[in-house]
Amino acid sequence: MKRRVPALLAASALALGAVQATAPAANAAPATQKAAGEDSLAGLLLSDNDEFDKDKNDFDILTQAALAVVTAKPDSPVALVTDGSKRLTVFAPTDQAFRKLAQDLTGTKIRSEKKIFDTLVAAAGVDAIEQVLLYHVIPGKTLTSAKVLKANGAKLTTAEGSKIKVKVKMKPKVSVTLKDRDKNAEDPQAILKALDLNKGNKQIAHGIDRVLRPFDL
Repeated sequence: MKRRVPALLAASALALGAVQATAPAANAAPATQKAAGEDSLAGLLLSDNDEFDKDKNDFDILTQAALAVVTAKPDSPVALVTDGSKRLTVFAPTDQAFRKLAQDLTGTKIRSEKKIFDTLVAAAGVDAIEQVLLYHVIPGKTLTSAKVLKANGAKLTTAEGSKIKVKVKMKPKVSVTLKDRDKNAEDPQAILKALDLNKGNKQIAHGIDRVLRPFDL
């Protein structure tokens, strides 16, 4: 990643850090004495500077969307991903997943990650993006891939308030499908090579190949 971090990203990152600094968990240890297993998902997602690039399999658009929400709405529950002491599981759409969503909304295949991000913000607005992001978060639970594979038929309550249903198949090959509220769209599947991101911590993520939809688009 050789380009300079855009000014908006830098400002957003500062805002995200400010939220984390001003809202620590009760009796939390100082940052220099962070408890084991409390590395946040935000720290993982921001660890590569998170610039838009040409890698369709990482999470630049997801991270930029979260930063945009927290910048516009500092009290948003999306900021939970900055507090590694809080248990949660995120089903994380890749950049390719957002590309599919943008194509569904516009009827056009957009290649540039930044243009995809700008298109989604313009089409949906920050409030709708916040709802979509929260629909990918399962608060209060650290669901490792081992637990997810045993969760066939489970209905998970998201931070948005709605539920997603887990469908697991073990044969002829392993697949994990997440059934959302948009009945007309293809349901996301877990990416088996992108499971247990941030493993060993209270906050964990699993990559998925489509964006979960809390409403009919």
